[in-house]
Amino acid sequence: MRGARALLWPAVAAALAFALLVGLGTWQLRRLGEKEALIQRVEARATGAAADLPPRAAWATLKPQDYDFSHVRVSGRYHGGRDALIFTKPPEGFGREPGYLVLTPFAPVSGGVVLVERGFIPASKAADLASRAPPEGETTIVGLLHAPQTRNLFTPADEPARFIWYTRDPAAMSAALNLGEAAPFTIALEAQGEPGEFPRPVPAAPEIVNNHFSYAVTWFSLAFALVVIFALYARGRLGRGAL
Repeated sequence: MRGARALLWPAVAAALAFALLVGLGTWQLRRLGEKEALIQRVEARATGAAADLPPRAAWATLKPQDYDFSHVRVSGRYHGGRDALIFTKPPEGFGREPGYLVLTPFAPVSGGVVLVERGFIPASKAADLASRAPPEGETTIVGLLHAPQTRNLFTPADEPARFIWYTRDPAAMSAALNLGEAAPFTIALEAQGEPGEFPRPVPAAPEIVNNHFSYAVTWFSLAFALVVIFALYARGRLGRGAL
């Protein structure tokens, strides 16, 4: 009897901890369903037929979750000579030398300006302005819309004076390039045909991290381990109380 009474508060604490762990696991399963639905929507956008670029009047009201990786087509002209460069490791299949993603201002015939990610160029070739010059005259481009990227504690500080960035930040890039009211998104050119000269378009498949299932398994495993540990603890206390 004394042993059973001694288990009361440990049992209450264990029950609360068990409920918390199961709740966290259940929440992760719910997030798993939401993330899988998001991945399906994004993949459908990226692989669907190219639609017209949203009109300039709608840019201010667009939400990143509604347009990120949308497949678009737009006609206009490049503004050569003013590029923003995003430092990056070499994409798969582009060798070992790090380099930059080259973003060039593009003026759609419908108005406004949008930064177009024309592709990757190795650092050793980036200073050659002639090699990275965009096509002249009116052209039609096809690619995927990209929302701005977030920074973290390990992201180096951008260098706008040198037109070098470490994240995709259309607002800051547009300000440094004096583009005025540019689009809040960028367009990554679609890779077409055989690889050509640099900058070379990079395959822009959606990459959305989805670890919710493993997180759920972790929380449920901890809940199970708690039950086992408490059962062993309770058996030990009750056994000592019987002596």
